[in-house]
Amino acid sequence: MRTTVALLFGGRSGEHGISCVTAGGILSAIDRDRFDVVAIGITREGGWVHVSDDPSDWTLVDGRAPEVAPEGPEVLLPATRHRPGTRSMLRQVVDGVISRLAEIDVVFPLLHGAYGEDGTVQGMLEMLDIPYVGSGVLASAGCMDKAAAKQLLGAADIACAPGIVVHEDRWAEGADEVMAHLERHHPLPWFVKPARAGSSLGVSRVDDPAQLEHAMKGAFAEDPKVLIEEMVAGREVECGVLQGVDTYEVRTTVPGEVRIGEDLDFYDYEAKYFGKGTVCIDVPAGLPDAVLEEVREVASRAFTVLGLEGLARVDVFVTEDQRVLVNEVNTMPGFTPYSMFPVLWENMGLSYADLLAGLIEQARGRRLGVR
Repeated sequence: MRTTVALLFGGRSGEHGISCVTAGGILSAIDRDRFDVVAIGITREGGWVHVSDDPSDWTLVDGRAPEVAPEGPEVLLPATRHRPGTRSMLRQVVDGVISRLAEIDVVFPLLHGAYGEDGTVQGMLEMLDIPYVGSGVLASAGCMDKAAAKQLLGAADIACAPGIVVHEDRWAEGADEVMAHLERHHPLPWFVKPARAGSSLGVSRVDDPAQLEHAMKGAFAEDPKVLIEEMVAGREVECGVLQGVDTYEVRTTVPGEVRIGEDLDFYDYEAKYFGKGTVCIDVPAGLPDAVLEEVREVASRAFTVLGLEGLARVDVFVTEDQRVLVNEVNTMPGFTPYSMFPVLWENMGLSYADLLAGLIEQARGRRLGVR
């Protein structure tokens, strides 16, 4: 019997469209001789619908990302917990009639951002004992919240960019106090970023304190919790990580580097996905072997410290004096054929299709319940 995988994508976050593009990439690469696929889209309003599994329906068109439309059959989750040795039954509602959709073995949650990558969907699947790809509730929530992740990493002596956390309520009550603190303790430029958003949504560079109000407004549009960090003068390097097979030792890739041209202030949302500015991706990164090994070691330690499972992409800065500082950890990195994560593993000799198969089979074999 072939393994049946439910791909879950779209979602309520600002990264809805990128999640759909990620799904398109996986639908085009997954081995259909080995896996049956059920495509489930989550609309921007939170509805679950049965959607097309044709990858051409989930690609960028004229610079626009696809969206999950609400018109498809509503998908219903199992009414009871999954029992060991059985499959989980999904149902659908068509014209008011409930019918069988599919029996699934595992869920692949391709959701980026809030209400998907932050432990919420993971918690729901845990309650139903449905196997799924990726990290659990605590690890997903901890990495989605960049402020929390920095605290956990700092406790393990893994360096991150210096900065502060500001809640929208605190900003409304004392913006002048926050500004005074920044000017005393954190040299310009600053990077303002939502604590719980990805893909550089809501991120701004501030070179003048007069720009801070506008930057905070943009970040608060994504999240009421915001980080203000000092700029790290360094190279942006990314490392792919996979959970070990039959051992606790994790596997890492040779790191890659993102290089931006002078026409960009930083690697923002439009540059990542819509061709804005000059961006070069070097795999492997053009760094000394000793530094590449240090990046891999930091990525491996971060994966372990944060309690991650399955996969992650660890993004770091490498400074001029070759210090390695963690920027952020992504528990569900972008997964298009051109995204850094599959490209890094392709460089290690692991094909896109085999990467997906390994993640799915590992999820199937993971112990259910509290681990």
